[in-house]
Amino acid sequence: MSSSVVEPGTKLAERFRLEDRVHESDGATLWKAIDEVLARPVAVYTFDPGFPRLNEVISAARVASRLTDPRLTQVFDATTEDDGRSYVVSEWVSGETLTDMVAAGPLEPERAAALVAEAAEALAHAHEAGLAHLCLTPEHLVWTAAGSTVKVLGLGIDAALMNVSNEEAARADTEGLGRLLYAGLTGHWAGEEDLGLPPAPMADGHFCTPRQVTAGVPGYLDTIACRAMLPEGKRGLTPFATPAELAEALSSVPRPVPMPAPQPVSALRSDGVDTAAPQRPVPQIQHRPTPSPSNGGGMLGKVAMTTIVLLVMAAVGVGAWTIGRSIGNADTPTTGVTATPTQAAPVETREVEPESATGFDPLGDGEERAELASNAMDGKPSTDWHTQSYASVDFGNLKKGVGLLLDLGQSVPVKQVTVDFGSQTSGGTAEIRVGGSADLNSLKAIHKFSGLGGKKTYNADSAEKGRYVLVWFTRLPDQPTYQGMFRGSVFDVKVTAVK
Repeated sequence: MSSSVVEPGTKLAERFRLEDRVHESDGATLWKAIDEVLARPVAVYTFDPGFPRLNEVISAARVASRLTDPRLTQVFDATTEDDGRSYVVSEWVSGETLTDMVAAGPLEPERAAALVAEAAEALAHAHEAGLAHLCLTPEHLVWTAAGSTVKVLGLGIDAALMNVSNEEAARADTEGLGRLLYAGLTGHWAGEEDLGLPPAPMADGHFCTPRQVTAGVPGYLDTIACRAMLPEGKRGLTPFATPAELAEALSSVPRPVPMPAPQPVSALRSDGVDTAAPQRPVPQIQHRPTPSPSNGGGMLGKVAMTTIVLLVMAAVGVGAWTIGRSIGNADTPTTGVTATPTQAAPVETREVEPESATGFDPLGDGEERAELASNAMDGKPSTDWHTQSYASVDFGNLKKGVGLLLDLGQSVPVKQVTVDFGSQTSGGTAEIRVGGSADLNSLKAIHKFSGLGGKKTYNADSAEKGRYVLVWFTRLPDQPTYQGMFRGSVFDVKVTAVK
């Protein structure tokens, strides 16, 4: 039966009733249908007689049906019936595509990365089963209407429908994922196709990096996107070869959470995830009742009182004898007595206003949320500089530390450093380092803070001279602070120097 005579209301396999024709191209028609047995919407492809790639589509659909990753569109049936009618039945997915999500502008960087991380993990599973996508666009990445998961549409089937193949399928899908990450970070499409998004700007024949297009993109995400998109990204970087490698690079990114319930406001969508700061439970102080004295306790009390009285009497006697002996020897010269030293004059100090501050990540990509560094110097208790979010308190095993680096403008004798780590955290460790250059090995560790909640102050016995002061996190606080992830914060830093 040709697609031209398949009309709404046609029923396939006595259960899939076609309702709406969604798309038709080159002899293949996509329908929204109803599975009358399970009473749910499904997507159905039907094909014209003689459709040239029917065997490839059916084969790809059958391989996809064996995949169990919930982030991949589930295929329910792929059949060629005796009368020559062929169809593929799959899950009907509704929600916001990546195109929809960036229509009003780029996503919050960590959310964009989280969506692509989910897709990369799903495609890594597909490649293990021998199936590639090869046609990734923003329309293929969906955040479901229920707000529960990422879905990757069209795995295997779209490539078969469009007769797309690639000998380096893993690299092709990795590059496609990189372009999705670029789109999420910038709102632009770094490809030749016209997909309804603004084209990515170019410089010297190459696409501009995400950070060149959008302010505030973290350096490590900029690097990851470029490594996935090579050769169009930064030169000199080793490209990711597989979706699994890209997924590993994004493994420390906080994963997307269900969107909050709609609020009575006029906005129709929210770019990024708005999460309230987690409320810490108020500790309940348990008052232990004072035990009433028993008979045995009363006897012990009497004995203790008698002992105390005797000790006081003895002390009075010794004191009187000592005073009398001192009076008797008043005219006797005292020898061998050392005079009490005169107290040193207090050291005069001054508060030093840093010329600049930056997020410091010498063991990673060089910077750590540098765009937030000025928040630690503005004197406002509501703003902070914080690290990236990591999967564990040891920075997801990615590095040994990160920090906030202050440039004092000139070398000064640092006497005191006060750091406000925020009242909502505890645990973790951080060092205060001082030195003459912005190099980790040149910055001397002069103090170590532990239990980083609230304000911590270090007073030096002898001032350490240097132009740079580094608050260097060596272990993040114990409480997850962002979507189950860990990060360190500095709300304020004050440096005092000897005049």
